[in-house]
Amino acid sequence: MTELFRKIAPVADELGELFAADGHQIALVGGSVRDVFLGRIGNDLDLTTDARPETVLALVRDWADSVWTVGIEFGTVGVRKDGWLLEITTYRSESYDPASRKPEVSYGDTLEGDLARRDFAINAMALRLPSREFVDPHGGLDDLHARMLRTPGPPERSFDDDPLRMLRAARFASQLGFTVDDAALAAMREMAGRIDIVSAERIREELNKLICGDDPRRGLSILVDTGLAAHVLPELPRLRLEIDEHHRHKDVYEHTLIVLEQAIDLEEDGPDRVLRWAALLHDVGKPKTRRHEQGGRVSFHHHEVVGSQLARRRLTELRFPKDVVADVSRLVELHLRFHGYGTGEWTDSAVRRYVRDAGHLLDRLHKLTRADCTTRNRRKAQALSRTYDQLEERIARLAEEEELGKIRPELDGNEIQSVLGIPPGPAVGRAYKFLLEMRLESGVVGKEAATEALLAWAGENGLTAAGE
Repeated sequence: MTELFRKIAPVADELGELFAADGHQIALVGGSVRDVFLGRIGNDLDLTTDARPETVLALVRDWADSVWTVGIEFGTVGVRKDGWLLEITTYRSESYDPASRKPEVSYGDTLEGDLARRDFAINAMALRLPSREFVDPHGGLDDLHARMLRTPGPPERSFDDDPLRMLRAARFASQLGFTVDDAALAAMREMAGRIDIVSAERIREELNKLICGDDPRRGLSILVDTGLAAHVLPELPRLRLEIDEHHRHKDVYEHTLIVLEQAIDLEEDGPDRVLRWAALLHDVGKPKTRRHEQGGRVSFHHHEVVGSQLARRRLTELRFPKDVVADVSRLVELHLRFHGYGTGEWTDSAVRRYVRDAGHLLDRLHKLTRADCTTRNRRKAQALSRTYDQLEERIARLAEEEELGKIRPELDGNEIQSVLGIPPGPAVGRAYKFLLEMRLESGVVGKEAATEALLAWAGENGLTAAGE
């Protein structure tokens, strides 16, 4: 606690004295206290108080640098003070009506009552202000040392109060590397269907935090093993295809988790949620496309196309931003494209198309493609790696020669209209597409040659000064 107060004093002391002077209690709580013991002190602090939100507003208005009330309907007032972001929440408990997707908030009067209704014991520790009295009625500190996630009371009550806590268990396992105690796991298996009452937005946030944690495999395994994944990410447990008796195809579920881990190893600037989601969903089309062929072979023809559609649908249902949905589904669609490269016989035009189709996702596609190699055959793995090295070298060479990332036709729309003597309209778009295909196929040919080719194409397609 000494380190905590070295950093946040006098803000914490001032706030504690401010509330005490008005006859109210306030305490640091939850993740703010937990993270001190984990050595993860940030600039965000969570506090809890017996004061109702309107009273909190009145107390901090003149003290804070700024105040916001976005979460006030849930009892939370946001405060900025000397670079710290504080969330002050009235003692409360949340519970769900079986017919509602939103938690109901009821206020409490004691710190101990507030802590008893928190999600896990490691988040049910507090530090009273300004006295700095440490409060740990549920053994959260012991659980931290044991790296264990356990609910303060019966897990059935905790998860019934807020079913999202079942996802939080998996998320904390991913973020902190903790295990979930047996009683909580049993309750999660029994109550997995209760998660259906929670809004897609809240589920999305927990899944995002889980997949961007240090050990997403741990969290995802909990979701699958408890049956929660069947409700929030059903494509994942469906990858647990039975392995044929001759073991001629991989365990797709295990392969997927390995690909995710290998993609994470290739990250350069921290968690990349688009890459991670693409790795997790890259093979979700396999269950629908699996076919048993002659000789005991198993095929998954066009699983990348089906998988892209499934990924788009799942992320849309989880209310992901449109750009994330588009990027992840596009990576899933493209993840097999490299395997058409074979032993390097692609023409320059094929390489240009690869880059054009990947667009701004090219670097992520490189990482996903490399991560997708999970063969235990070292010779085969090395050959694939060398081939992709060669492809990247060719891309780099062409990029240097032709500004590959900015491929455009050598005549723009205005020039097309001028050459053909046509007004804006669909004909210009068709001509532009023709010139783009020519650019991809032949590289830079010069404006004169491009103009000649355009005129020849226009003559063949009956374009006149009046249009089509």
